[in-house]
Amino acid sequence: MSRAVVTGGLGGAASWVVSSLADRGWDVRSIDFRRPSDPGAGPANVDFRAADLTDQGQTWELISEFDPDYVVHFAAYPNPLGHGGARVYENNTISTYNVLSAAGSAGADVVWASSETVYGTVFAEPSFLPDYFPIDTDHPMRPEDPYGTSKVAGEEIAKMVTRRYDVSVASVRPSWINYPGDYDATTIREHFDPETASLDDDFGVTFHNAVGNFFSYVDIRDVVSLTERAMEADFDGHEPFMAVAKENLLGVDTADAVEATYGDLPPEVDLAGDQSAIDYRNAREVLDWEPEHSWREAEDESVDGPSFV
Repeated sequence: MSRAVVTGGLGGAASWVVSSLADRGWDVRSIDFRRPSDPGAGPANVDFRAADLTDQGQTWELISEFDPDYVVHFAAYPNPLGHGGARVYENNTISTYNVLSAAGSAGADVVWASSETVYGTVFAEPSFLPDYFPIDTDHPMRPEDPYGTSKVAGEEIAKMVTRRYDVSVASVRPSWINYPGDYDATTIREHFDPETASLDDDFGVTFHNAVGNFFSYVDIRDVVSLTERAMEADFDGHEPFMAVAKENLLGVDTADAVEATYGDLPPEVDLAGDQSAIDYRNAREVLDWEPEHSWREAEDESVDGPSFV
């Protein structure tokens, strides 16, 4: 039986990874800052452990003694909000160093959750346009916030680990993750008016985040499938992959929506209709991966999530 450590295993995204791997017969160790209130509610092949991943000793012990084939690192503060910036950066960067270096020392390949925020446009004040559309994995990374900067640092840690331990590391950069039957993106679409849209809309953090990623999103099931494809694929060193749906969350022309909001477009735009402003070409070419889910069906779907959360 293949063995995987999944960090942040009780979190919104990682819990779906844990559940999927368990269903596929993997022996899984979930490490989070807590255990489920009823650990017995989870699959029999999932071992739930609690640990502070910023503590190197705990992290290395729990990974090395399990001797995993793969480590999936999703644990992190998920944005720069709600905590001091230094705390967000410190937690995310140190935990990523501890987990990835422990994985490398154990000879385990890694998939970890980086972020689309490495480009800097999501949490910038004010948000700014990229150099070109669609944004790809080669676009410069220019974060102005502690969260996006922690993910850039994490990708550098990933490269270091591949060089030092000769393991592969996939940095998955998800767009705005949405969950079937509970799509946050629905609210944005229902309130978006291209005639009046602007960066000054008083619609709160959710709207500004959607503006910063240019109305892209991804279904959690596609994040899981990309993660599993990265675990199955044979590649060397470090590779970044965008996890994003094929289309924007608005159902309107992407370039028109961006121009209506920003009042401008980058000098180079190669988008057709509602095509996502973020390109997943590298995932298609290296992993033979395509997103399968769209808001058009998913926002009203009834899908059971993980039983242990």
